[in-house]
Amino acid sequence: MAKECSNTSCDKSSCEGCAQRSKPESFQVPANENSKISHVIGVISGKGGVGKSFVTGSLANLMKAKGCRVGILDADITGPSIGRMYGITGRAQGNEKEFYPLETANGIKVMSVNFLLETEETPVVWRGPILGNVVKQFWSDTVWGDLDYLFVDMPPGTGDVPLTVFQALPLDGVIVVTSPQDLVRMIVTKAVNMAGMMNIPVLGIVENYSYIKCPDCGKEISVFGESHIDEVCTELRVPLIGRMPIDPDLAVKADSGSFSEIHNSYLEAADSVLPR
Repeated sequence: MAKECSNTSCDKSSCEGCAQRSKPESFQVPANENSKISHVIGVISGKGGVGKSFVTGSLANLMKAKGCRVGILDADITGPSIGRMYGITGRAQGNEKEFYPLETANGIKVMSVNFLLETEETPVVWRGPILGNVVKQFWSDTVWGDLDYLFVDMPPGTGDVPLTVFQALPLDGVIVVTSPQDLVRMIVTKAVNMAGMMNIPVLGIVENYSYIKCPDCGKEISVFGESHIDEVCTELRVPLIGRMPIDPDLAVKADSGSFSEIHNSYLEAADSVLPR
């Protein structure tokens, strides 16, 4: 049985077997004192260009339509797109200690680095540690208020910023976004394995660009080749919660800043995997 360490000046030999030595160091950052967030959900991808922000916004709209209080933390600092999708062009207000998120037309609270820059075209040329600190500030210094769900739109890959989110925020789980290409198995597995290393549950997988429907005959055309996502989900023991086609109507809404009007019916199953 491990012994408790009561000597504050103990050396290495006296600490062998101490219960305190086996406790991992926590890197979690406390939330803003004026925020009460029930569930934090990360949206991740193993590579860029798979529609991760689109899925993040769709999930936020889905839960908002069900009467939940929802926010989006745009952690993709060098490639933020959430504000543009929702047509938000204002600047975030605040003081030396706190930021106040802006709201979409359907009442979703959003914080993004674009709300702090001179223009949305201003590039963010910062190194990894600075990017990570900005994400922490968006969590700890933003007055989110009372939220049922905060969705975190994470940058692609397994680098500094995703690692910061995994370690600093109290994630209840993550949703992985992918596409049908042949490399999917490797890329999705990397993302799932990273979540496993961080002891974060993978709630489900979403496949985007699964097909396009012919406007004349309704036939589903697999533009990026045959999907193997069902096999991947079975191997990884993670549920498939949505297969999204290339939908020009949805794309137009996103490009025009009208994303708050979107109801993405392809992700209805996501409701069943989100924590309550």
